[in-house]
Amino acid sequence: FVPAPIVTISRQSGSRGSYFGSRLALKLGYQRLHREVIDTICQTAGYRKRVVESLDDRFRGQLELMVESVFTGQTFDHTDYFMHLGRIVLSMSRLGGVILMGRGGNFILGPKRGFHMRFVAPRQKRIQNLVTYKLMQPAAAEKLVQQSDESRSHFIRKLFDADIDDPQNYDMVVNAAYMDIEELVEVAIKAIQAKFEKLQYLDHEAD
Repeated sequence: FVPAPIVTISRQSGSRGSYFGSRLALKLGYQRLHREVIDTICQTAGYRKRVVESLDDRFRGQLELMVESVFTGQTFDHTDYFMHLGRIVLSMSRLGGVILMGRGGNFILGPKRGFHMRFVAPRQKRIQNLVTYKLMQPAAAEKLVQQSDESRSHFIRKLFDADIDDPQNYDMVVNAAYMDIEELVEVAIKAIQAKFEKLQYLDHEAD
């Protein structure tokens, strides 16, 4: 059994990364999980239990070791939420076929267990997108962009001691200012396929 790949999408507010995630999930037939859904799973014992029980016995044991290896040496408190986050994201990587929005999924999975994207755009473009697509007032949109940039950067810095804007943390960084979303979906699918074909080749080489 080879699971379908998992795709993580980190994005700046107003960059249209969330809409891209929806279109990519539809095209691939994947499930798109927004951060609110992930938080609910992490905080609800029944959801966590169902996700973990969907794995085979061998991998359940490996999961605990993987979580510990991910979080060992990190500069944050091991709260229940963060530990659950690691378990859920790693579980999803085993199941595959998921578009994971935010929550540092790329840092939890690492470079070989997913395809990791980052969506960015110039600040004024992002504000305009929120006005156009979310029907926000310009002042409110500007405030949201500022607060979102700060909170997401803080989350990644606190949990993973990493810079959310470092391009080396992603397979693909997209400046979506002048890019058509539908065309980007096609480009991303080709890149996803190319990466996992390469990984399979490297795995065979190591055998």
